[in-house]
Amino acid sequence: MIATTPADILRFVLARNEEGQRAVLVTLTAIDGSSPRAIGAQMAVADDGRYAGSFSGGCIEAAVVAEAIGTLADGQARLVRFGAGSPYLDIRLPCGGGIDLLFNPHPAPRAIADALAGHGRREMAVLRLGDGGVRSGTTSDTSSRTGWHDDGFTLCYPPRLRIVAMGQGEELLALARLAAAFGADVSALSPDDRALAELGAAGFDTIRLTTRTMLPPVATDGWTAILSVFHDRDWEEELLPRVLDLPAFYVGAIGSRRTQELRRDTLRQAGVPEGMRRKLRTSVGLIPATRDPATLALSALSEIVQEYNRIGEGLADEDRESRASAAVA
Repeated sequence: MIATTPADILRFVLARNEEGQRAVLVTLTAIDGSSPRAIGAQMAVADDGRYAGSFSGGCIEAAVVAEAIGTLADGQARLVRFGAGSPYLDIRLPCGGGIDLLFNPHPAPRAIADALAGHGRREMAVLRLGDGGVRSGTTSDTSSRTGWHDDGFTLCYPPRLRIVAMGQGEELLALARLAAAFGADVSALSPDDRALAELGAAGFDTIRLTTRTMLPPVATDGWTAILSVFHDRDWEEELLPRVLDLPAFYVGAIGSRRTQELRRDTLRQAGVPEGMRRKLRTSVGLIPATRDPATLALSALSEIVQEYNRIGEGLADEDRESRASAAVA
């Protein structure tokens, strides 16, 4: 894992509670100008000064910890500005902006546990933060998008990104390793025994492809990206129609523009409905004409994460399975 995740911050709160320590949940609720973090970013602070998460490269974390510990005295939530427009004249963000942080001391362990349980079930988890404390919410609420609603701040936690990677050789290895380092849940499907052995020894979920005409059972949902890095089109010609029928927010297959055109024609000739064909990306990655497996993996993963963040932030009140089903209707 490259860095602390939102779920790690919630787990930090529960761990401190189990140790008998008090904790504060701190949430970025507004930005004036620019900021190193997006709205909804969090820190968790324990009464002994330990913390998880951050809002900058170390510029304001000490001040946030001090402020958080101060809220434990009266137990009252408070909204504090840091940076531009803050009463703390000696604390400045390097970008010159200002941020509003909501401090919630003694967050209810049950609400935190409920959010983590929903997250573990691969559901959108929701917390409602305000003067009354921290409570769990649901995606059926009218205010189920991250932001201020009425007198409280709603924060949504999308399920962990899942990536199903199909392919062989170095491309498959690079994609799986990089995605796992980012924090994604990775499943690798391949006929390549050597690649599967390497990934299996490293603890990856691996599935052996034994025939071109059958896709083994694989768990996917509306928070799953499926990517084929096969160079051998014989493998994917039979597998892609089956993959396109699975729930997923992203389905892609590497290849040149000419390869993509041939791929779409093959799907059409195979009788794959237009709605399903539209799920397949016409190009893969943010970096054009990559020349090596590592750059290809970085390019593809960047695009997948960009789309994952977009649906997590903009479509938080929609059911992922309904969205995936509508895409193939």
